[in-house]
Amino acid sequence: MPLVQITVIQGRATEDVKHCIKSIARTIHETLGAPMDTIRVIVQQVPAEFWAVGDRTRDEIDAERPAAKVPASEK
Repeated sequence: MPLVQITVIQGRATEDVKHCIKSIARTIHETLGAPMDTIRVIVQQVPAEFWAVGDRTRDEIDAERPAAKVPASEK
């Protein structure tokens, strides 16, 4: 039974997270041949104040940035 755990910073749209889960499950099914009903995908969303890069939390890093939108690839 494949188990995939993903940890991301909280704030993504529910539909985006669901799309990620489904894509990963399909990839596991296609690459490992695991039956879909045996695949488990868990997404944990962590608040920005509990996610750190070095000694700075993500909410602190975001607060220092200009008001420009943070690209999804950096979340």
